[in-house]
Amino acid sequence: MSEDQPDIDGPSPGPDEPGLGLAGGGMSASSDEEYRVLARKYRPSNFDELIGQDAMVRTLRNAFESDRIAHGFILTGVRGIGKTTTARIIAKGLNCMGEKGTDRNDGAPTVSPCGVCPNCQAISESRHVDVLEMDAASRTGIDDIREIIEGVKYAPVSARYKVYIIDEVHMLSKAAFNGLLKTLEEPPPHVKFIFATTEIRKVPVTVLSRCQRFDLRRIQSDEMIAHLQSVAAAEGIAVEQGALRMIVRAAEGSARDALSLLDQAISHGAGDKVEEASVRDMLGLVDRGRIFDLFECVMSGDIAAALDHLRDLHVGGGDPIMILQDLLEVTHWITRLKVSKTAADSAIATENEITQGQKLAAELPMNVLTRSWSMLLKGLSEVQSAPQSMAAAEMVLVRLAYAADLPSPEELVRTLSNQDPDRSPASGPPGSASPRSAPSRPTSGDASIAPRREPAPAPPPSGSAPVAQAQAQTALAPAVPLLATFEEVVLKAEGNREIGLKTQLEDYVHLVHFEPGRIEFRPADGAPADLSGRLASKLQEWTDTRWVVTVSNAEGRPTLSQQKAAEEKRRHDDVSKDPIVAAFFDSFPEGRIVAIRDIQPETDESELDFDDDLDLEDDD
Repeated sequence: MSEDQPDIDGPSPGPDEPGLGLAGGGMSASSDEEYRVLARKYRPSNFDELIGQDAMVRTLRNAFESDRIAHGFILTGVRGIGKTTTARIIAKGLNCMGEKGTDRNDGAPTVSPCGVCPNCQAISESRHVDVLEMDAASRTGIDDIREIIEGVKYAPVSARYKVYIIDEVHMLSKAAFNGLLKTLEEPPPHVKFIFATTEIRKVPVTVLSRCQRFDLRRIQSDEMIAHLQSVAAAEGIAVEQGALRMIVRAAEGSARDALSLLDQAISHGAGDKVEEASVRDMLGLVDRGRIFDLFECVMSGDIAAALDHLRDLHVGGGDPIMILQDLLEVTHWITRLKVSKTAADSAIATENEITQGQKLAAELPMNVLTRSWSMLLKGLSEVQSAPQSMAAAEMVLVRLAYAADLPSPEELVRTLSNQDPDRSPASGPPGSASPRSAPSRPTSGDASIAPRREPAPAPPPSGSAPVAQAQAQTALAPAVPLLATFEEVVLKAEGNREIGLKTQLEDYVHLVHFEPGRIEFRPADGAPADLSGRLASKLQEWTDTRWVVTVSNAEGRPTLSQQKAAEEKRRHDDVSKDPIVAAFFDSFPEGRIVAIRDIQPETDESELDFDDDLDLEDDD
């Protein structure tokens, strides 16, 4: 099941398709003696041979049997999935005359074309004058569509229907699509359109609405393996099961790619047997079991052993990029095993892979797996762009190993909250090959399970990673208390000698909302544009905690400077109303209040000298 490009050496167009230049060209008389690639030799010729597309076959079978055949079909799917093959099978079903081939007007379309009548044979060989194939990737313009529009007026020469198969239809220009719309909506009764595309989203909705759409799905691994086994048996070739799994994994659901890889593996191998080692060398892959060993060393923090594994794989011909891709695949596989009980039923996984994967899935917590996926994905792009891919791959593994035993955010919060010195959030520094931290973590989703108390870890051996020690010490350090009020924030700025910031906070901040970790304010006129950003940065620096500082349009409270000025005015007014002060101003009309100081509560007022508490000046 594959999709070959139309042959370019076909016959000249018929009289009713002047210059159309569509697909044609049958095989030469000696073609049966020439070698044909497996993708063409084992191309399905009817729906019974088409694998992995049961839903589409069932729909078409019912439509043919009930004589409810659409005038337009659009087939979409990945490359090599069988779109053009399916289009030709539909064309044969529309025009099959039966094995006797007596009269093309007798009978009706069938979902089981005979494959031996003149129409079926001509369509299979891409040389039927009434089944016209066009590659829209090379013929995209409105002029090409005009040829089709002119051709649909004429009745078929020898077939029941004139069928137009347009491959990669999404490549047509906008003008070409517009020119095709009217004919596609109301074609003559003797015309059928079949479109194929890998980019269904690029096809205009106006075209999609006029066609029956069929999405060809990727072929499942077990179906693909069975298909390759039957092809290999027909060719008299023995293929090891591991080799088939590698081919199927590399084909990614494409039958044409799988058959092409099998063809290449047969040529790459020796004699009439395809071995797993031969396919691994051909694809540039490394032993899957060794990838699991490398992954296990990284997850346990044994970076020295991990680097040795990586070096051995590289010396053996492994590409660092491919090794990281394999690690990504292993991470995904283990994650699937952890969340899905049916993941182990995959046909492309060996029994050893399933055993190792289930063991790692039971030991590794989900946060470690997801973090590893993210780090490997980022590391893969670094390796691809690095001048020395091997060095970059080693640094990725070092980074991953040092992060493998870090505590989760939830675990770190619990540690800081409990202030439990007997429990270390990390299971040990990388390089010490310590046990994984998974067993000490609570079950996912069960917040009532407290973390298990473990004895304090022994002092790290000489040469252990100082970074990991610093991280463990930081995790156990008491949390920095957050500032409780906005006034404390201003005092903090003053204490850290940020006098400019302190002044701006006093003069330009209309506080709307305050809570530890979050400040919302309306900036006064003249406030610096970066005030919120600088404040958030400084608060994080001072408290080791991320603060959210946002600007609001709400009125907010008066600024601290405005509050201070209002308070001074109130105190001034209160003092001015005092009888003694009023008597002073009666005697000295030009006098003024210079400063107001509060009387200390523990001091006896009778012992105070009035002039010590209120500074009054007489301008005279």
